[in-house]
Amino acid sequence: MMDCCGGSDIGRERSSNQDQFLISDVSKSMRIHQTSLALDHQTRLFGETKGKLVLVADGMGGHEAGERASQLVIDTMVDFTLNRLSWFIEGSCDDDDEFQSQLKQGLIACQRQINRETAAIPQRRGMGSTLTLAYIVWPRMFLVHVGDSRCYLLRDGVLQQLTRDHTLAELAGAVANESGSPRPTDQDAPDGDNAMSHILWNVIGGDGKEPHPDATALELRMGDTLLLCTDGLNKHLSHSTIRQILSEDLPTNSVCQKLIDQANLAGGTDNTTVVVTRFSEAEPKQVQLQEATIAFDEGLEDTAEFPVLSEKTVNAIDTAPAVQR
Repeated sequence: MMDCCGGSDIGRERSSNQDQFLISDVSKSMRIHQTSLALDHQTRLFGETKGKLVLVADGMGGHEAGERASQLVIDTMVDFTLNRLSWFIEGSCDDDDEFQSQLKQGLIACQRQINRETAAIPQRRGMGSTLTLAYIVWPRMFLVHVGDSRCYLLRDGVLQQLTRDHTLAELAGAVANESGSPRPTDQDAPDGDNAMSHILWNVIGGDGKEPHPDATALELRMGDTLLLCTDGLNKHLSHSTIRQILSEDLPTNSVCQKLIDQANLAGGTDNTTVVVTRFSEAEPKQVQLQEATIAFDEGLEDTAEFPVLSEKTVNAIDTAPAVQR
């Protein structure tokens, strides 16, 4: 069973929410307009679900432009998924590579859509958006990512960040690691308001150049929990705090709300958006039957017997003329 829920909050300091999220089942459908079969007009028929699409996007570029950028990214990816993405995956490595390549093309389509809008409305020039997208065809998950939104996987009590932040701080940390020096920040500390951790070198939109998305595929397991979030969460909550909340035995909607509430309590300086997905074996509901005793009321009158119709009355009913309404 896949249990998925999302939530988004403006935070304590922002005047608008520039984040977006989407949770959807992807399936083929057919709308019947006319047929000789016994189907109603405008009947829609659905094929089996081909996968689940989950994504978060964090817009940037000012109040109106940032909201519009993340909205364009969501709209474009929905259109791309419905009209251009291949439906069938055979499961081989070659097919995985091809499918990831197609998802990357979706991000490039987002870039072109933003470029068209900024060409038509110059005051929105520079607007951009992050995008972290998971396409799940059980048990495979295809992950495509650009920017500093994140995807986490909680498995057997261990929380792993599956994406890397496309920020100057991450680049500096990567260089430091290669040179043998320690990373400049505590791995379990919230990101805070370090300026370098919020300067992106890879986004959709921005300077108009094509994004360079990361893509990966992995096998999911029953018991896994997946978290997609914008940086408003990890800006205020540490790795261990996120792990602790995801590990709690709560419904996914309660987990989402608790993550958002804790980010706001810790400062809430940015919009916070989260999508939590759990994978578990569906447990059949136990129905317990209990013996019920109905009290007999001595004060009630006996039920009157239904009168028996005479043969003459039955014949009269049979020969009566039909009435058309």
